[in-house]
Amino acid sequence: MTAVTTLGDEVLVGRYNSQQVEVYDVETFTLQRHIAVPGLLWPYALAACSVNMYCIYASNWYSDIVHRVELSGSNAVKKWSVAGSPACLSVNKAHNLVVTCCNENKLQEYTTYGSLVKEICLQAGVTSPWHAVQLSTGDYVVSQCTSPGVISVVGVDGQVIHSYGQSQTSDVGQMKHPTSLAVTKNDNILVADEDNNRILSIIRSTGFVKELALSVDGGIQKPGGLCLDESRGRLYVGEWGGQHRVLVFEGGNLL
Repeated sequence: MTAVTTLGDEVLVGRYNSQQVEVYDVETFTLQRHIAVPGLLWPYALAACSVNMYCIYASNWYSDIVHRVELSGSNAVKKWSVAGSPACLSVNKAHNLVVTCCNENKLQEYTTYGSLVKEICLQAGVTSPWHAVQLSTGDYVVSQCTSPGVISVVGVDGQVIHSYGQSQTSDVGQMKHPTSLAVTKNDNILVADEDNNRILSIIRSTGFVKELALSVDGGIQKPGGLCLDESRGRLYVGEWGGQHRVLVFEGGNLL
């Protein structure tokens, strides 16, 4: 698996069975250094925050732990326990960490110091949640890693407000185990449709779902990590299959 995120002028990559994070220059993509994260084995996701502690977070699926590494000097590492099977991570509008706990069907929000702020128990209509990202409305978009797959918008009470499955207005067909999400400034949604080896775009105002035309040698192989850098017009895709590459796409076709 390959998890990817960005922070400032750096691209950070986490890989399976590696207790370190690779740091690349955002322009040249050359490897700059490694950051040690002791005990990190299954980093299903990375998230970054430039406000609190200037840090990165990594989820550790099998030990039910989240790691935080400060990047502003000491590279000090902190870790804390979370609910069962933490999958993907995101940083919300309050600059707190949102952990999607797959096996317990809940979202947990923590401060950067590891204090639990809020717990959202996901209600009927959501199973196997994998990634949750807060929208500008305060609601959360949640991927359900199922087949057929579903993307749902839920309120802070955990109730489903709207769901996107097989599109009725396009021929993209059913999602199969969607994993990571990315949300644009307009609350449109990008989805890593893992078992279909593609990235989907959902336009929230219309519900229109389409496959992004992303060309790469050999095609995308089981996309798992997803990071959108709108300031650079760039999308990063971490592959969980094939050569476990990080793919970088640029241009106006990202939506």
